[in-house]
Amino acid sequence: MRLTTKGRYAVTAMLDLTMNADAGPISLADISRRQEISLSYLEQLFARLRRSGLVDSVRGPGGGYLLAMAPETITVARVIDAVNESVDTTRCGGLSDCQQGDICLTHHLWSELSEQIHGFLDGVTLGQLASREEIQHIAGRQRRRLDDDQIPTASP
Repeated sequence: MRLTTKGRYAVTAMLDLTMNADAGPISLADISRRQEISLSYLEQLFARLRRSGLVDSVRGPGGGYLLAMAPETITVARVIDAVNESVDTTRCGGLSDCQQGDICLTHHLWSELSEQIHGFLDGVTLGQLASREEIQHIAGRQRRRLDDDQIPTASP
C-alpha cells in the first residue's frame, strides 16, 4: 500500500500543527519551511482540512492555523479522508472493474487490505504520534533549524 503525496503531506502538516501548538497559530509558511512542502500545496490541503472542521484559521498579524479539536481526537484516517484521499490497494480504485468491467480474482483480497489499513490508521491519533519520543526529537530539530535560518547574519 502506498499513500499518495496528498495524504502523506496532510498528515505531516497536521502533526506539525500538533507539535507546535503551544506557539499559537502556525503559519503555512513555517510548516512549509519545516516540512519542505510547497506553500501553494499546503494552501490547497488546508482549505480541505478547514472545510472538514479539523483546523481553524486565524487572520491578521500573528495569524495562521490551529487544530480545531484536541489532537487525541483526530485520527490519521480522518486527516487522509479530509483531503479526499483513499487508502485503496486495489488496481481498479475500488470500483470493481479490474478486468474491463469485471472483478479480478484478487479484488476482494486487496479491498479487505484497504479496509485493514484504514482501520489501523483510524486507531492512530495525532496525540499518540506527538507523544512519541522520536517524533518529539525530530520536531525539536526542525524548530531549531527554522530558528537558525531566521537569525539575521551580521554584515561585514
